[in-house]
Amino acid sequence: MTDVVQLEAELTAAIAAAANERALEDVRVAALGKKGSIAELLKTLGSMTPDERKANGPKFNGLRDRIQDAIAARKKALEDLVLDARLQSERVDVTLPAQDAPRGTVHPVSQVKDELIAIFADLDFKVAEGPDVETDDYNFTKLNIPPEHPARQMHDTFYLKPQADGSVPLLRTHTSPVQVRTMLAQKPPIRIIAPGRTYRRDSDATHSPMFHQVEGLVIDDETHLGHLKWVLEEFLKAFFEVPKVGMRLRPSYFPFTEPSVEVDVQCDRSGGQIKFGEGTDWLEIAGAGMVHPRVLEMCGIDPNAYQGYAFGLGIDRLAMLKYGIPDLRPFFDSDIRWLKHFGFSALDIPALDGGLSR
Repeated sequence: MTDVVQLEAELTAAIAAAANERALEDVRVAALGKKGSIAELLKTLGSMTPDERKANGPKFNGLRDRIQDAIAARKKALEDLVLDARLQSERVDVTLPAQDAPRGTVHPVSQVKDELIAIFADLDFKVAEGPDVETDDYNFTKLNIPPEHPARQMHDTFYLKPQADGSVPLLRTHTSPVQVRTMLAQKPPIRIIAPGRTYRRDSDATHSPMFHQVEGLVIDDETHLGHLKWVLEEFLKAFFEVPKVGMRLRPSYFPFTEPSVEVDVQCDRSGGQIKFGEGTDWLEIAGAGMVHPRVLEMCGIDPNAYQGYAFGLGIDRLAMLKYGIPDLRPFFDSDIRWLKHFGFSALDIPALDGGLSR
């Protein structure tokens, strides 16, 4: 019969000598496996007399338990060694300057939105906000958009699940509902801009199902198209950072303004880029007009005592024009390379006194 003390000494030495978990597993199998030395030792108990089993059983089982404990302790020690080695290899000195660390950037849409707010704040406009999910009444009816208007159809508007009262909410197709909410909540004079997300069923290189607009509204007892033209001129000069801009107003139609105009800005398209404030070309930049008297009336404002003007511009399109971005779709792709190239430093806060795009 194998000497228990000698076997324990051999196995203990083998366990201590195991340099890694694989070597330790080999020792475990050799000792405790089905055909291992301790397993074979335990099998001999069956051929022993009752007195011999009574004497040797505790010895053999004690040996098995001590070897199991030794293997478990060695495994824990090896795991600690592996962890220590990994921690040393992946060690980061947090006291070093983070010059080479990846840095986040401000998205061009966010940057342009901040630029718009800075410019219009200088022109005494306040920022107004409203919900992305709107009612048909605020999005269409109170803006004098008739029931048969194409904009109400499913091919243009995202309608949501009907409510218990029968109403059908929708994703706003413009930020004009913010103007409605403001007129219903405030008395004139009103002077606001409403930047935010809008939604329409459209998608190509220059259109997205979700895009950004900024709309302006002025309501007072004496306003006219000359005021509107001046505000847009001052905005375009500040935004494109040019000393002057050429503008023309073309007659158009919007249900919520009367008269309505399309605003074109003078530009130069030669040389593969667009330059503003010079050239002989024209680029449509905004829709605008005098607020329709019916809109004022539906929003609780006396059209005989007050009048106003409104305008709307696409924030995404302004970003494309100013910063030379050829395609709208990458705005929403979350490509870190694109964001790194076109993004702005978080500390580049737009300010008119230092220049918007420093």
